[in-house]
Amino acid sequence: MVFLVPLIFADYPPAVLSIGRYLALGIICIPIALTHRRQLGRLTRHDWYEAGRLSLAGNFLYYGFLAAAIQLAGPPLPTILIGTLPVVIAVCSNLTERALPGRRLAVSLVTISAGVALVNRDEWVRLGDRDPSGLWLGAALTLVAIACWTWYPIRNSAWLRRHRSVGPSTWATAQGLVSLPLALVGGGALWLIQLAGGGTFDGPLGPRPALFVAAMLAVGLLASWLGTILWNRASQLVPTSLVGQLIVFETLAAMTYGFLWRGAFPGAATLAGIALLVVGVVLGVRAFQRQGEA
Repeated sequence: MVFLVPLIFADYPPAVLSIGRYLALGIICIPIALTHRRQLGRLTRHDWYEAGRLSLAGNFLYYGFLAAAIQLAGPPLPTILIGTLPVVIAVCSNLTERALPGRRLAVSLVTISAGVALVNRDEWVRLGDRDPSGLWLGAALTLVAIACWTWYPIRNSAWLRRHRSVGPSTWATAQGLVSLPLALVGGGALWLIQLAGGGTFDGPLGPRPALFVAAMLAVGLLASWLGTILWNRASQLVPTSLVGQLIVFETLAAMTYGFLWRGAFPGAATLAGIALLVVGVVLGVRAFQRQGEA
């Protein structure tokens, strides 16, 4: 969904998409917080500060840079670069956790890398139709997004391991709540820019307000809140270096929705790449399983 929204709303600035998504998330989390008020009340000021940092990096900055990259460079290049996240997260987190010797992780990561290369082979062909300056800027913004979402899962997993009494839904709701003031500040800044005559966007909800609100609520609820709950639970159950590999399923889901949006069917190379991605994850799971048994 997060890959499709910038395409559906190509006439909306990336900042508006990011602010709209997390404003919706914050509003959604208000009634949810009432059911978690006892657990949320146990969080310290430092915990809320950490939730704010995680939300800023993993939500606003990541999605804002990614949406901008997709609009500047088109979907192919950001999709190719974001597809490296499973490998980048696995390597960086394993350097921190030392959950598995590098040689045991290598086979899985090489297989995943080959899968990423294959699924994106056709996307490379599409790059020739784009403006070179847009491609370079889009690539730079995507790399910043990758840095944000490499830092986020490692930091988030470390916090969850130190606070095992905090449930995944409580921590997801906390991050959703702190996104509300951040979104309001960002929205206020955009509004001031519009008043100063520095913006051309027909705000605050743009030319398709009903569809925009519905999309933001859907993404805020499903991709942000529910997705964070599932990610938090996974981070509590398995090492971050394995969770990082499992993010290949975001790539597979994005590809599936993308092909449905285009009305196309993946070619043989893409299907082979998908098979390698799945095999790579299975190899990674088995490597960690053997490590646990040892």
